Parts: sequence; structure tokens; C-alpha cells
Amino acid sequence: MTGLDRDTPRPIEIRLHKKSKLLELEFDNGKKFNFSCEYLRVFSPSAEVRGHGSGQEILQVGKKNINIERIEPVGQYAVRLVFTDGHDSGLYSWDYLYEIGIRQEELWQTYLHRLEEAGASREGGHSVFALHPVGGSSR
Repeated sequence: MTGLDRDTPRPIEIRLHKKSKLLELEFDNGKKFNFSCEYLRVFSPSAEVRGHGSGQEILQVGKKNINIERIEPVGQYAVRLVFTDGHDSGLYSWDYLYEIGIRQEELWQTYLHRLEEAGASREGGHSVFALHPVGGSSR
């Protein structure tokens, strides 16, 4: 995880809406994002989700009803989100949150397409699928 870019907008408000499972962020440049807890869990910056390099990402499935239990500040540059499925290893830097906010529609559509290709569901079932081609190796 890289440090905070000096040009990155900083959040001035972070509000968790547990009933609607939304995290609302407002940045100091006026941009506002509403992230579903599912979106944040699916795009966790942790190695558990992203792998240790390109092509090693793990497709997260069955996360539709996930919620955030708590938000923990990490210095002046990030938060740790603790999810109801126990996942808590991703550090969401302001840089990362801003990027996935700007790219939210594109990233979400890509995720839905990957689910469809894998024959997987947002609802439940298996917990993870590797994103390797059929017959491909995990290396």
C-alpha cells in the first residue's frame, strides 16, 4: 500500500448507514460517493482479495448482504473496515477510496461480468473463485 499522494482529496465526512449498508464519503474537493458495503468488500485492497500480483485476484462471491461492523482510523491516510464476515485485512487509503469512487460504475460492471462468466452469484454459495482461466495455473 502506497502512502498518501499529496494531491489526493481528503475525506471531510465518513458516515456509515448500517440499515441501508452504505458508506457515504465526502471529500474536501466536493466529490461525494456512496459505496455499498458489498462493493467495498468485493474491492478490498487486501492481498486476500487482490492476490500478490496481477492475475492473482480472487473473485468475491456471496457478499450481497455484507455489512461493515466498524471503521478504524489508520493514521491520517486510511481506514480499516471490519466486515460482518470477519474480513478486516484491507487498508483503504484516501487515494484508493477516491479512485474506486471515481471508477465505481466501471469497476462494478466488470465485477458483475466476472461473476456471470464464473457462473457465480452475489447471493451466496461458494465463498471465492480464483480468476484463472480454465486449465490455467495459479502462478
